[in-house]
Amino acid sequence: MIRLYNFEEVKPEEILNRDIRAEADVEDTVDAIIADVRARGDAALIDYAARFDHAELDSVRVSPEEIEEAFAELEAQDPEFITTLKMAADNIRHFHEQQLHKDLILTDRPGVVLGQKYTPIRRAGVYVPGGTAAYPSTVLMDVIPAKVAGVRQIVMTTPAGPGGKVNAGILAAASIAGIDQIFKTGGAQAVAALAYGTESVPAVDKIVGPGNIYVATAKRKVFGKVGIDMIAGPSEILVLADGTCDPAWVAADLLSQAEHDKLASPVLVTDSRELALAVQAELEAQIPQLPRAAIARASVDANGKIVIAADMDKAIEAVNIIAPEHLEICVDDPFAVLGRIENAGSIFLGKNVPEALGDYFAGPNHTLPTSGTARFSSPLSVDDFVKKSSFIYYTREALGKVQDRIANFAGHEGLHAHAKSVTIRFEEGKK
Repeated sequence: MIRLYNFEEVKPEEILNRDIRAEADVEDTVDAIIADVRARGDAALIDYAARFDHAELDSVRVSPEEIEEAFAELEAQDPEFITTLKMAADNIRHFHEQQLHKDLILTDRPGVVLGQKYTPIRRAGVYVPGGTAAYPSTVLMDVIPAKVAGVRQIVMTTPAGPGGKVNAGILAAASIAGIDQIFKTGGAQAVAALAYGTESVPAVDKIVGPGNIYVATAKRKVFGKVGIDMIAGPSEILVLADGTCDPAWVAADLLSQAEHDKLASPVLVTDSRELALAVQAELEAQIPQLPRAAIARASVDANGKIVIAADMDKAIEAVNIIAPEHLEICVDDPFAVLGRIENAGSIFLGKNVPEALGDYFAGPNHTLPTSGTARFSSPLSVDDFVKKSSFIYYTREALGKVQDRIANFAGHEGLHAHAKSVTIRFEEGKK
């Protein structure tokens, strides 16, 4: 059963127990996998596919024919889902197109041009989980922003299942998103392949996408060789609700994340003890009805929390301390609360906006900061796929006006060659 806490009495560590560090055996396993992939390339990926995914592969590359076949198969079985995927892709694309930046140029001083230019990264790697649940939504959310940003080449990895086939929904979503290359590999080995390259998998400049603790650990270890979006922990949802909310709705929203993973964190913060007790009872009624009841039960019992605050001001304070991945604001006037939220990945406003709306369809990205990192980081966006470069231009006359200032500054730092690099341009006979 989900536990209840009084916010005024609870210790911060009791509601912030979201340590995503890997155990030593995970670290050692990931180190060995990365080294093996670097040494043996495709052969290592094929061996790991057989060992971990029970997939016998001759090649790790997904052929165009496989993509076409999967798309046709899914379209024949469930044409409405293909329509839904296309509609979701349009919504995601439209939202992310608004994130594009214009280059900045300043010319407000004589002889001086300053600016900033945006350049897409050359090659991006997208990791898409396969495992116990396949997520076509992740394909759309991670590929489309890269496309909008102008990334030249996008490489996707996802594990194959028994028989060597990739989930048809994932391949259909990849086709709709416009993916360039897809490879049948998952886990830490996929991250290693994207970071260092193999005979088939090209090395990328940045890796994005969620995964289990092995994927997260591998991303952390290859950071520096490549960029990464974030070190993602288990999924989490926080529902901020007052006493006017329907407890059945609140419980259902909490379970929408609890069913993801036994380590997921469903949290309710409320100023109403009556609502807290009603949601507690609703969870017990709804969990047995879920196909993934065992996972939801483990999540709720181990990581679920109901935090009862004295009033809505204290409840909002609790939200900002927790800094959740997903935040639902279930009150009559959510816009009055929005401005007071400092730390959250994605915010869902009002009683008619369940978190699943953002997972699949609305348009904002669902790859979000977890484990309290919303205090300093942001959802995946077009910004993750572009670099910013500043540029400077001075005429000789403009540089001459400030040469003494630069030399003075450099001298105070003891960097006399810095100063000389400016003043030499104005020495007699050295123009």
